[in-house]
Amino acid sequence: MNIEFNKNEDVFKQLSFQLKTRLQKVKLGGGEKKIDEQHEKGKLTARERIEKLIDKDSQFLEIAALAGDGMYSEVGGCPSAGVVTGMGYIHGRICMIVANDATVKAGAWFPITAKKNLRAQEIAMENKLPIIYLVDSAGVFLPMQDEVFPDKEHFGRIFRNNAIMSSSGIVQISAIMGSCVAGGAYLPIMSDEALIVENTGSIYLAGPYLVKAAIGETVDNETLGGASTHSEISGVTDYKCANDEECLEKIRSIISKIGHPDKAGFDRVEPKVPAKNPDEIYGVLPADRVKPYDMREIIERLVDNSEFEEYKELYGKTILCGLARIDGWSVGIVANQRKMVKSKKDEMQMGGVIYSDSADKAARFIMNCNQKKIPLLFIQDVTGFMVGSRSEHGGIIKDGAKMVNAVANSVVPKFTLIIGNSFGAGNYAMCGKAYDPRLIFAWPTAQLGVMSGASAGKTLLQIKVSSMKAKGQTITQEEEKKILDEIMAQYNEKLSPYYAASRIWVDGIIDPKETRTSISMGIEAANNAPIEKKFNPGILQT
Repeated sequence: MNIEFNKNEDVFKQLSFQLKTRLQKVKLGGGEKKIDEQHEKGKLTARERIEKLIDKDSQFLEIAALAGDGMYSEVGGCPSAGVVTGMGYIHGRICMIVANDATVKAGAWFPITAKKNLRAQEIAMENKLPIIYLVDSAGVFLPMQDEVFPDKEHFGRIFRNNAIMSSSGIVQISAIMGSCVAGGAYLPIMSDEALIVENTGSIYLAGPYLVKAAIGETVDNETLGGASTHSEISGVTDYKCANDEECLEKIRSIISKIGHPDKAGFDRVEPKVPAKNPDEIYGVLPADRVKPYDMREIIERLVDNSEFEEYKELYGKTILCGLARIDGWSVGIVANQRKMVKSKKDEMQMGGVIYSDSADKAARFIMNCNQKKIPLLFIQDVTGFMVGSRSEHGGIIKDGAKMVNAVANSVVPKFTLIIGNSFGAGNYAMCGKAYDPRLIFAWPTAQLGVMSGASAGKTLLQIKVSSMKAKGQTITQEEEKKILDEIMAQYNEKLSPYYAASRIWVDGIIDPKETRTSISMGIEAANNAPIEKKFNPGILQT
């Protein structure tokens, strides 16, 4: 160990502590007072419900825990988008769970809530996972209804997905454990089975106040849409439960009897821990993101027995490609090499940059993994594609297009981990969110943007100064520095992984120690969905 290692370790561990602190705050939802109010009503919180639903001492892989972080401050915020989503084991079977958090604005739907629900459904559909909805929501947050209601990826898409999943044979179970009103009432009833909890659960298209206003009828909440009404009179719900605990146990019983799906057939052997200590990742990754490092040192601390079988090791060296295992699962890894390398053509190549030879190698490797039915893991620390006359003359655009084509048309499940930079078209080529990774996670060290803060700041400053000079204004060096500092502060805030996580550009920010289990559970989920589409990359640029 050296001073540089210790410095890196200190910085990274501080970032991990900040992540843990933010997640602890988010998990309180609307706060201790609101949690107490739930308990006084005889209700469990969303997270307590999930804890009782999944197998004891099993993993729950939360998705988009930081959704909504820092957003909607003008109305008091919306921690975790007012809904808890993730994958958990029920009788050993991976299920997607969606639980409204009634401590946050009574579980009302904000724009980001709809996006998070749709992401949960997307994961369930891609992996053919049973999905369980624990419903406790006051419906759409009316002041923002125009951002939640009418568009393609808004609230109505959820019910469309209910229908599509049903036709695809994906099991959906809903439990009405609190309010379920207006259009939201269709979600549980479009599920295969619906449960309702006595005294706390209610479901109706219009509540008592709206009924009174619309048709003049006076009716109480329980008579209108309570458990007895829908279990004994309307037949809308299938099971009536005395309390939350009984309801959750009933769901577990239903799941325990479901037939098992066909498997995709991804290869898995007995897992082995990495031979190199994963804790050393904190010191290996430089605190100064400009400094080079050997990506192999990261990979070897993530994969089983630290064994990485490299493909075309001596060619296209700014991207590392190779086969390995993570928690026993076979994976093909595509990772940006961050150290400076020299090609056999005597070209010095910068780490983190995609050159023609590395794009060509990566495309070929990705196609090989599709041929062999091996899931892909992309590890991003990329600044973009190489620019300049030499690269343009060498055909960087067509080689980049070939790589993007291979990524886009892959039929094996893809997973993405952003550990450093994720800039420009490099984000796309390395399977950014737009390229349908089954899961995409970031470490606290990640940054996402069109370009780095330094590059963007200088570019935006030049535009600003030119505009001022065009208007006849003069500017001193001190004023220019002040403007640059303001631009950099604004831009860097938007590069943050928290900015990305709040908008669900990534499925979450994770500590490096959580990487192996997160990817492993993702592949296990993907193994529930046999590959039905033939790999066809279309026309490749040559």
